[in-house]
Amino acid sequence: MVGRRKRHRLAGSVPPGRVDDSHRWSRRAWWIFSGAVLVALAAAAVVRRSEVAGAVRLVADVDPLMLAASAVCEGASLLFFAGVWQWLVNAGGGGWALRRAAALTLGANAVAGALPGGAVLATAWAYRQLCRRAIGPELAAAVLAVAGALSALGLGTLMTVALVVSGPSARTVGVWTMSVVLAALAAAGAGAVLVRRSKTVRRYLHKLWAKASRHSTWARDLGAAAGRVAEQAWHLKPGLRPWISPAVQALLNWVLDLACLVLCMRALHIAVPWPGVLGAYVLTQIPATLRLTPGNIGVVEAGLAALLSAYGVPPSQALAAALLYRVVSYWAVQPIGWCCYAVMSLHGRHR
Repeated sequence: MVGRRKRHRLAGSVPPGRVDDSHRWSRRAWWIFSGAVLVALAAAAVVRRSEVAGAVRLVADVDPLMLAASAVCEGASLLFFAGVWQWLVNAGGGGWALRRAAALTLGANAVAGALPGGAVLATAWAYRQLCRRAIGPELAAAVLAVAGALSALGLGTLMTVALVVSGPSARTVGVWTMSVVLAALAAAGAGAVLVRRSKTVRRYLHKLWAKASRHSTWARDLGAAAGRVAEQAWHLKPGLRPWISPAVQALLNWVLDLACLVLCMRALHIAVPWPGVLGAYVLTQIPATLRLTPGNIGVVEAGLAALLSAYGVPPSQALAAALLYRVVSYWAVQPIGWCCYAVMSLHGRHR
């Protein structure tokens, strides 16, 4: 499964000039939209400046021991996330140590959290780093795809717990939102299992894609590549039992990040509203995936503060908790991630 690095050029691809123009306009639109979001958030902060001032006063009186505990939880969360990648690479015969997987995931998170189109750029960078280290292209793509699927499964599990423990007094909008997301995840999982187990479904999808892409060489190549990646992913480890380890690690990644939020609230002497904090946390992850601003600056803070406030936390305390959580889980991790990015990129060039 591990092989020499290969480079493929897709026939019939879009001319480079057209791609560059498309990327330039998409980046410009993203920056304009991000600027508008940040201006709106800044205006809201001015209007509610008394709550912002109260949040700043709370942050200044933080408990250092609880703050340190929250940092430990966040570090453990990141290590479990790296453990998922390590397991997947090693399942394909890669033989990676945890520190290498951690450097790769921290570097990818730094790119994803700071640049326009960061998720796409981070995926491309991680794929390139895997291939530079003697990981075959199909295995590299399978690692990225399966890691994302396991992460979604972990969040879906946490979301299910939030729905179960929320009870009849839960916020209707939050319940409906979580229900829709869980239904989408369940449908995607069921579809993947059906495609894997049914030859008839696979043949039908193959014929459908062949008919849809008969006039596009690029689309045919893309379909063939996706098929190879899916086959590689299915054969990483046969059976269900071996997958318990990466699934549990993916879940612990989310659970420990939630623990970081809870400990940040305790560090600020804020009463933790259970199970409201669980619902607020999982709902915050939905807009966070959209990356509306660089690093989701303002979006996560405002969304988490609003949700905590909806679940009974006073507004100034909710904002303080959101700000401190973001300092620990995002701002403190970014410099480490960019150092890992530089080391991995430079080391890869000299291999």
